[in-house]
Amino acid sequence: MRALQGLRGPRAPSLPLLLLCFLAAVRRSLEDGLSTAAPFTSLPVQEEMMTEYSNLSLESHNLSVTERPNMPAEKNITLERPSNVELTCQFTPSGNLNAVNVTWKKGDKLLEDNYLVNATGSILYTQYRVAVINSKQMGSYSCFFGEKKQQRGTFNLKVPEINGKNKPLITYVGDTVVLICKCQDCLPLNWTWYSGNGSVQVPIGVPVNDKYVISGKHANETRLKITQLSEDDQGTYWCHAIFELGESEGHVELVVLSYLVPLKAFCAIAAEVVLLVAIILLFEMYTQKKKKPSDDGKEIEQGEQLKLDDSNGIENSGPRHRKNESVGQ
Repeated sequence: MRALQGLRGPRAPSLPLLLLCFLAAVRRSLEDGLSTAAPFTSLPVQEEMMTEYSNLSLESHNLSVTERPNMPAEKNITLERPSNVELTCQFTPSGNLNAVNVTWKKGDKLLEDNYLVNATGSILYTQYRVAVINSKQMGSYSCFFGEKKQQRGTFNLKVPEINGKNKPLITYVGDTVVLICKCQDCLPLNWTWYSGNGSVQVPIGVPVNDKYVISGKHANETRLKITQLSEDDQGTYWCHAIFELGESEGHVELVVLSYLVPLKAFCAIAAEVVLLVAIILLFEMYTQKKKKPSDDGKEIEQGEQLKLDDSNGIENSGPRHRKNESVGQ
């Protein structure tokens, strides 16, 4: 059997060609390393975590930490559902990068693994990755640079806040009121209402004589309707929202007044007005009585002065008549 002419098997590349390809790849990697920041190298723990929770969304957050002690770096992160969270701190020290110690803490607990440190130019980077799947992973994560004078950056992982009512809601006995709590841009799994009895929170569940009705037009809000209000219904009402990663709550302060309260206020104001008018009248009567004796004294003095003037006039007219009579004779 003859071999087919014109067909040859694959030939291995020559050694010089392989060497040139290797040098070109090394040169390209060196140029990339000088032009851009070197990427973080994943730890085995991180790779396992990212593989196990690869279906979760990724949240990336950054903080810039400075050496100024009066400028703390802090960032609040709102998480509604489980996510992979990537926290990165960057720090530009005034001294040697290699002399800066980097640590991470969750609250007061030191985190000994699952974080990376990298330097690019004069900037020091550190990154911590965590898969937040329940409330145990929520809380504060802080990066620390240095040992004696530690510079810190803090990430606060929280569930969404609930907006109640800041000012007290004032109503009257016998009225009906609706208390509202809302969650902005979030959808809680469930809502629960509690009434405040001192330091104890009493859950409001099954309607009692149709006094309480819990409803909500949308998933991000809840409404508590209270009918036939009495003074015993006043106090603080708490609305709890339940999320996959924890709970959040808001409150509404309810003040129930009797209809006698505004009447009492009106009576108090009327009494103050009457008292003020009485004081003014008494003062005027007193000043008039004080002026009257002085006026009478002036009239008496004027009368006596007139009498004195009249008597002087009569005495002065006597000699004149005698003088006239003597002239006539």
